[in-house]
Amino acid sequence: MTGNSINVGLLGFGTVGSGTYDVLTRNAEEIARKVGVPLVVRKVAVRDKTRARAVPIDPALITDNPDEIIDDPKIDIVCELIGGVEPARKYVLAALENGKHVVTANKEMIAKAGHDLMLFAEAHDLDFLFEGSVCGGIPIIQPLKQALAGNRIHEIVGIVNGTTNYILTKMARDGSAFSDVLAEAQALGYAEPDPTNDVMGYDAQFKIAILASIAFNSRVDISDVNVEGIIRLSPRDFEMASVLGYVIKLIGIGRETAQGLRVRVHPALLPRSHALANVNDVYNAVYVRGDAVGDVMFYGRGAGADPTGSAVVGDLIEICRNMRSGGAGRLGCTCFHQKTMLPMRSLRARYYVRVVAFDRPKVLASVANVFGDFDVSIETVEQRTHPGGEAEIVLLTHETVEQNFLSALEILGRLPVIVGVENWIRIEE
Repeated sequence: MTGNSINVGLLGFGTVGSGTYDVLTRNAEEIARKVGVPLVVRKVAVRDKTRARAVPIDPALITDNPDEIIDDPKIDIVCELIGGVEPARKYVLAALENGKHVVTANKEMIAKAGHDLMLFAEAHDLDFLFEGSVCGGIPIIQPLKQALAGNRIHEIVGIVNGTTNYILTKMARDGSAFSDVLAEAQALGYAEPDPTNDVMGYDAQFKIAILASIAFNSRVDISDVNVEGIIRLSPRDFEMASVLGYVIKLIGIGRETAQGLRVRVHPALLPRSHALANVNDVYNAVYVRGDAVGDVMFYGRGAGADPTGSAVVGDLIEICRNMRSGGAGRLGCTCFHQKTMLPMRSLRARYYVRVVAFDRPKVLASVANVFGDFDVSIETVEQRTHPGGEAEIVLLTHETVEQNFLSALEILGRLPVIVGVENWIRIEE
């Protein structure tokens, strides 16, 4: 703390950086009251000093040299808002080595390198906060670490990627193809020019790994998180899901059982009565079940300049209060267990499967026999005849072991009466 102010340096002035700066300047007077002294942006590092800015800023604050922030003894807190693992991790580590507190909104860095950075910060009595890294403006990390800390968390389930939720909402409402809705999402700025991280589920994988690590107090590496994206979903799947009373969402799930933890990201059929079924468009929501609190849900805007800027500024205020009271490191790493991670093959779930078969006698019996051979019991069957001598068969199974279900699908696809296994999706109740 320098004099009568606390000074901040921003690394990055893109969507999140500009949103953070805007919130800090727009609400400067109120923030100063909450902290007790003014919170001042001393310097902002960017890649291109000549680029036009969406948020007005004094050019004298702009630098293209991150070291002017990292090495400035007058800067108390560094906000890393550039994204990716490197060079972000290097900058954060250097800032911590120089005795600066750090705030980040970088989900990939936290998921891949956050554990070591948190331990380093804690060892040096520094705060390292990252509320903005998951679900934008929705407060979820601090509630898990503070308000819900007295609970044993049994389950955390969330829609944590706004881009895919927008795409799936549009496909369900309009019956549009995935590629068409993706193009629309890109035109509106909801999807990146390269949408791989979103549509393949990797963005959600980073986020659920972070949330599960905190919720279950055990480090969850992203390699332990089974991930499946949304690219194989078709309008027909949404139509049949609706007929059967379900919606389709991309969800991240972490659950703890007596055997260990299982953390996964994939599309799922949710009953219309499910807490997450009506979370639509670019909104996010996270559902938490604790042994004491019961069921709670956090809902709101999961991305964007203002929502994520709100989360970053909240972390800044928390650090400022710690500095003013002489404390730090209160929200450090909480991964003090090393729990067993369970494989997907042992998951017990219900499944939706859609196949196209030749419209002949005993086809359903052949399908049922294959599933029966692997102890997969069929709960519901919908059959539609197509022109050209083919039939579409949609099945819902009772709960079964995933390895048995996948083995049955492999055999099913080889039957002479089956044209193809079009898709299968897990059902979450």
